[in-house]
Amino acid sequence: MRSFSRGHRRGGVAGGPLRPDAPAAGLYTGPEAVAPPPPVETAPDEAPRKPAPVEVVEVVEEDLNPYRIAQIQFDRASKYVPNLRQGMIDFLKSPSRVITVHFPVELQDGTVHTFTGYRVLHSSVRGPGKGGIRFHPHVTEDEMRAMASWMTWKCAVADLPFGGANGGVACDPKKLTESELRKLTRRFVAALGDNIGPHTDIPGPDVNTGPLVMAWIYDTYQVMHPGRNNLPVVTGKPIALGGSLGWREAAAQGALCVTRRALARGAVPGLVSANGARVAIQGFGHTGAIAAELFATAGARVIAVSDSGGGIFRPAGLDLAAAARHRDETGSVSGCPGTEAISNQQLLSLPCEILVPAAFENQVRADNAATVRARLIVELANGPSTPEADRILRERGIIVIPDILANSGGVTLSYFEWVQNLENDHWLLDEVNNKLRRRMEWATDAVVEHWHRLRGLHSDSEEIDLRTAAYALAIGKVADAATARGIWP
Repeated sequence: MRSFSRGHRRGGVAGGPLRPDAPAAGLYTGPEAVAPPPPVETAPDEAPRKPAPVEVVEVVEEDLNPYRIAQIQFDRASKYVPNLRQGMIDFLKSPSRVITVHFPVELQDGTVHTFTGYRVLHSSVRGPGKGGIRFHPHVTEDEMRAMASWMTWKCAVADLPFGGANGGVACDPKKLTESELRKLTRRFVAALGDNIGPHTDIPGPDVNTGPLVMAWIYDTYQVMHPGRNNLPVVTGKPIALGGSLGWREAAAQGALCVTRRALARGAVPGLVSANGARVAIQGFGHTGAIAAELFATAGARVIAVSDSGGGIFRPAGLDLAAAARHRDETGSVSGCPGTEAISNQQLLSLPCEILVPAAFENQVRADNAATVRARLIVELANGPSTPEADRILRERGIIVIPDILANSGGVTLSYFEWVQNLENDHWLLDEVNNKLRRRMEWATDAVVEHWHRLRGLHSDSEEIDLRTAAYALAIGKVADAATARGIWP
């Protein structure tokens, strides 16, 4: 095992089309969608049945390295944090610890394959690290650095007593059996050793991992640390192993709460509710599918969804249960009867009130931001919009609820599970949902109020969007905590 401290190393992943995230054997496969409310008739002045052609725009060369994007986002916001000295800026931007491990796994055919895994702890100023573990062929160190830093600011926005962390293994879980995935997970946890723990760094689910993988993480850590209450070492566990009720819906439920609150606070002029709004969701996996259910239940009309195989569109509103059945039967929503086929790019360009990127990073970029026709973007994925896209969207008057607020329901629920495990308690679902709603509404109020405050204080108010306000608020909280603790020794 090699541990690296601070500084830059390798480049990150390139952007591009939606990446496949179909679950492997033994992984969490997502919910069964519920039937939507009756379809709403299309008004004469609404979008035509077929999506308009994508506007051709000049391609701007853009750095899509996720870690450098995270640094740019930090730099844009840090200038709005008063009394932030350069030394503190350098400290807050840099990861506290970057670990790279290489470990062998014997596959079922008798061959041995060496896998590479990463675990990045960005900050422990406000508490132990918290962040997911993903299994994906495109996992890189810079991607993990970016995710860990975003988790630091996300936890600060939601006022959770955590710092940011993230990790993953570069592998293709679709090509591994459940037994091989279990071996891989156990070897990864063993290689990390005491660098994770209930009070140091607490993993959770991410891409291609779910309750089953979290159970393996807990069991491996428990074997290595017997005689302790080790349930808080990982969140997103099965209910039978100390998982929390409400985990399945948490990220999507939080996004809906944040959206409703932001609209009620006037974030989007003329749009005060999700009721009746047209919604397009890129990414119909676990979180995206639940978001579609919840927005439909709230009265919205979900007109389009997509996954790695393509997208479907119906102006009067999709039958979400039929879309989910078709996905489960064929592996993709593409080709669902009674819908029109669209690409992921066309989905991003559909006329709608609310666009929800719920897939991967770098989906809204400099080369397509000018084609977006939504009034509000709710970032359910991590890092779906690039800095240049932010500028284009801001100039066009399109409001973006940033990922560090919009999808913070997931880590908030993880915090609830961690607390329940520490206290050997188990909250009822109503208690979990009420606590989640209050936390999300409070966080939204704080970001919107800080947005208005900054715009009133600075002459360049047009440059200050909700992402900048959320980052500035979070950076200030972490800086205050670091200052209060002092520089040791």
